[in-house]
Amino acid sequence: MTAATLHIAAPTFVERTGLRVADAITAHVRRRIERRAERRALAIDMLREQQARRTADPYVLEQALQMIGSRSR
Repeated sequence: MTAATLHIAAPTFVERTGLRVADAITAHVRRRIERRAERRALAIDMLREQQARRTADPYVLEQALQMIGSRSR
């Protein structure tokens, strides 16, 4: 190989800059994806908690039994 071939094999300033920009954009997108996943998981947990509280409420059961004409006691 000649010295000219070795020089061409190294990335140019523009190529290095482009790679840095691409890395920065990739890191930004990954952070956004992680934050969105965290928010989604939190929302699902909150929804499950709300539904659990609703079904565990004895008054809801009482109302449902009254609507079908049964007595809970």
